[in-house]
Amino acid sequence: MRSENLILKGIRISRDGREAVGGVSLVVGSGEIHLLMGPNGSGKSSLANALMGHPRYRITGGAVRLGEQDLTGLKPEERARAGLFLSMQYPPEVSGVVLSEFLRQVVSAPHDRPVGVSEFREDLERQADALGLDRSLLDRGLNEGFSGGEKKRAEMLQLVMMRPKFAVLDETDSGLDVDGLKTVTTAVDGLRRSGTGFLIITHQSAVARHLSPDRVHVMVDGRIVETGGPELAERIEREGYEGFR
Repeated sequence: MRSENLILKGIRISRDGREAVGGVSLVVGSGEIHLLMGPNGSGKSSLANALMGHPRYRITGGAVRLGEQDLTGLKPEERARAGLFLSMQYPPEVSGVVLSEFLRQVVSAPHDRPVGVSEFREDLERQADALGLDRSLLDRGLNEGFSGGEKKRAEMLQLVMMRPKFAVLDETDSGLDVDGLKTVTTAVDGLRRSGTGFLIITHQSAVARHLSPDRVHVMVDGRIVETGGPELAERIEREGYEGFR
């Protein structure tokens, strides 16, 4: 099992000239699951986008490290090669880029040669079946015409095929029914067991019940104001966020 950590040290993030995150520090270990919860507008998605290098979200202070590697100034594709993955809150449609071929190219990249077509396709279809994603969508443009739930499952398919060192999931559970949530959390738990670490942004305490996270962090106004165990998610479900403001 990998022994690297994803380390955020005093991260400050600016979006459109305004500070969105003001000094966040945390450490996610290999095979750990951390939940990041908080009210709308608290800076959670800004943090996720900045970690992956989105140009609209500028890191103005602090540092991001994955193991011994400093990711702070790297391009998004360089962060991905280092082992970081982002599942977006609103996955975009990319016309003309077929999902299956996109994934074959991504999976091939670390090996500097294409993976075998038949072997890859067999694995891809097996993983799609496990996630409840219709096989016909594999040969459609990336997220093109997908429902909200299908987009979230397609994001999870990318995750399980890529098997990154660390994954940031920005409300991947939103818009899923009970069965969909169970499917997603089962996939996350399987990757956790193989060493992938997770920072999961969510509003649902049900995620904590399904995954038994190592830590739960509460973010308000761009700062982490409290950290605890799964019981913290249960407190939020009972009391809301008012007591954390």
